[in-house]
Amino acid sequence: SECETAHTEHTPTILCAARYYISKNKRNFLRTMKLAVLSTLVASTAAFAPAAKSTTASTQLYAASETDMSPSMPFLVKPKNLDGWVGDVGFDPIGFADWFDMKWLREAEIKHGRVSMLATLGFVLQQFWTLPGYAHVDDSNLGPTVVGISPMLQIVLWMGILEMWTNKGNVTMETMFTDPDRVPGNLGFDPMGLAVDKTDEEKRLMEWKELKNGRLAMLAIGGMIHHNWVTGEPLF
Repeated sequence: SECETAHTEHTPTILCAARYYISKNKRNFLRTMKLAVLSTLVASTAAFAPAAKSTTASTQLYAASETDMSPSMPFLVKPKNLDGWVGDVGFDPIGFADWFDMKWLREAEIKHGRVSMLATLGFVLQQFWTLPGYAHVDDSNLGPTVVGISPMLQIVLWMGILEMWTNKGNVTMETMFTDPDRVPGNLGFDPMGLAVDKTDEEKRLMEWKELKNGRLAMLAIGGMIHHNWVTGEPLF
């Protein structure tokens, strides 16, 4: 027989049996093979077809996460309580806005910025100019030692009085903004009329400029003081 001949020619017996089975059941075999190929093609097509719902959900999640991240610190979530405030760049890594009144925080930032701008100017000026009647020192950090403790205490006293007067005695975080119309940092001080006849948009731009200069001055005065401390030399 054919299998015996194939076996004689050293063809494996299993291969011979497979050929014999296919030749006897050719029609059924071809039908089975077609179904198997068709099933494989359908499965492959489904595997590579786009999953519309999953992709949409992922895109929405990605867009939401991008919106919620801080523009200045993209690895942190944007603080919600800063929305709408002039100068908001999403920078609040410690989370002060989540724990304190935003009006009080803005008042503190503006005042510290204004004091720092004056301090920066005075720190530089002191090295090159001295008030009459006082000894000159190159290191501005030594200025308080020249004038003594009394003038320094007078500054603290009069600043405290000014703070009480401008806030009508309400100097705590709980009482400073009991008046809902009170705007942080607005003391009505504009002797040069810079805000006269300005639109709301122009006023917001001026507020933004003041904040940026104040923030820069806070960093500047800290850097200059530490420069003199570390090096033991004048600023210039």
